[in-house]
Amino acid sequence: MKTKIFGILLFLMTSSVVSSAQCAMCRATLENNISNGNIGIARGINFGILYLFVAPYLFFTLIAFFWYRTSKRNAQSV
Repeated sequence: MKTKIFGILLFLMTSSVVSSAQCAMCRATLENNISNGNIGIARGINFGILYLFVAPYLFFTLIAFFWYRTSKRNAQSV
């Protein structure tokens, strides 16, 4: 049962959904700056997107790690 749930969660986390929703003003600004040779703003926005993408996974991974470590210590003490 646990492996089935783990498999489903793994599939949901690795599957991607194509989304074309994008702020028109952000897109125009990025395209204009990149065409002028200035990639500083694009680099900052890409870093922000990656930060927002990784933060929840890191948070849940830390919770799972500490939960596992605590349950393992409690099992050894019994």
